[in-house]
Amino acid sequence: MGWSEAFRGPVAIASGVALLALGGASVSAGAAPRARPTGPWAGTWQGTMAAAMDGGCADCTIRDVVHTSIGGTAVRVRLSNVFGTAPLLVGHTTVALPAVPGTAQVAPGTLRQVTFHRRAAVTVAPGAEAVSDPVLLTVPARHDLLVTTYTPGRRVRMSYHPIAMRHSFFAGGADVANALDASAFPSPTVVWRFVSGVDVAGATAAPGSIVALGDSITDGYRSSDDADHRWTDVLTGRLLRGPAQRRFGVLNAGIGGNRVLLDDGEDGPSALHRLDRDVLSRPGVRTVIVLEGINDIQRAPYQLDAAKITAGLAEIAVRSRARGLRVIGGTLTPFGGCSCYTARKERTRQAVNSWIRTGGAFDAVVDFDAVLRDARHPHRMRPAYDSGDHLHPGDAGYAAMGDAVDLSTL
Repeated sequence: MGWSEAFRGPVAIASGVALLALGGASVSAGAAPRARPTGPWAGTWQGTMAAAMDGGCADCTIRDVVHTSIGGTAVRVRLSNVFGTAPLLVGHTTVALPAVPGTAQVAPGTLRQVTFHRRAAVTVAPGAEAVSDPVLLTVPARHDLLVTTYTPGRRVRMSYHPIAMRHSFFAGGADVANALDASAFPSPTVVWRFVSGVDVAGATAAPGSIVALGDSITDGYRSSDDADHRWTDVLTGRLLRGPAQRRFGVLNAGIGGNRVLLDDGEDGPSALHRLDRDVLSRPGVRTVIVLEGINDIQRAPYQLDAAKITAGLAEIAVRSRARGLRVIGGTLTPFGGCSCYTARKERTRQAVNSWIRTGGAFDAVVDFDAVLRDARHPHRMRPAYDSGDHLHPGDAGYAAMGDAVDLSTL
């Protein structure tokens, strides 16, 4: 997507989610000068929306702390009202680099005003996203970025991502999106609200992005807070240490509890139903890594017919390939010892994994099961990789998963 596309009107994407930016107040003084960044846009971070908070927030300012994969000299942000039932008014948005990673303190000289169709405010329709105008800001790779939004007026449902594995911040009662000092944001939060993506362009931007479509294991549940130890973060580090032409962005489209086949309330629409929104519509995507299905097996209502799960995975592969993407299948990881484990569920997992390895549906396979399993008890995770619940890896397990991806397949 080139520079000129940033100023087009509403864009409909395949899932029916519109990208909508309607007018608001004039741009405030101090907005960053507009200039033309070089190179195409690529996604550097994604906060996949899973559900909506009914309570919402009126006259509150939220400073989301996100973490880039690749860097660039210009950024644009995506604000989501995908689960909203009323229009969402965002009165003021800024981006900045933090003075100290993981804090709300702004590094001197980095605060930038964000506009939408050259206006400071944007109204996002229910079910829609808004994509900002480009903002000139040099953002390093693997670096925190502060995206701050102020929502005036009445309370509305807030689309959010519930398992951030890092702290963000908010304040009530006034617009403090321009605040430089962390003291303006007295309340911590462990979810991301509104901000569904960040794209970069510029000399350091890679020629595309990888999307990891998954559940809580891709989301990084039970990894260390504020440490970016998801397996996708490990993959990012490996890519950035490689040749410049292969330093792709990595977008995490994991949602805790997500399934291949069933929509599940707070755990988001099924992988089949959100594929267009969370993968195919993202800018510069070249490859999708699919790690989904364990929740179909281990959570009620249980799906113990492996053929139904593999049919869903096959559909994801077909639809992704139709958009020109490479598709990598990830085998389902061991869960023996978990309170949810039964021998019948294990047989289903093994059948799904056999199909992933040998069915030919994918361009490549990453055998996460083989990487994590205990050699003596292959239905269980190695103790060194187990977070303790026998379902989710810990930091060491996520590191092993990130190291297992063959970079040449991307």
